[in-house]
Amino acid sequence: MLPLHQTHQIEIALQDHHSAIHVGSGDLPVFGTPAMIALMENASVQLVAPYLEEGASTVGIHLEVDHTRATAIGQTVRISATLEAVDGRKLSFSLLAEDDKGEIGRGTLERFIVYREKFMSKLA
Repeated sequence: MLPLHQTHQIEIALQDHHSAIHVGSGDLPVFGTPAMIALMENASVQLVAPYLEEGASTVGIHLEVDHTRATAIGQTVRISATLEAVDGRKLSFSLLAEDDKGEIGRGTLERFIVYREKFMSKLA
């Protein structure tokens, strides 16, 4: 049973590899949007992974994110994913990113449950 309306949070001190410079999304030493998105997706993966059948995983299929305020490298951010809906194998999440001053980003994410072996065999 998937944990509907439960939230998983990641708290992390930003390092150089989270910067826009490092991830290729800009030339300033601030939290890069792709790094924020990766942490958001990771929070959603961690939330549902313990509830999936053996051999199952999830893949992202749709993402909408606003990155609304800059955060300096070295600051701590909290990234939250909440499972809002389950429709068959489609999972819908709300996402939130915050630093010590408040919200820095939010969005929605859809992931799809797949079975690793079958999914990977289609790529061969």
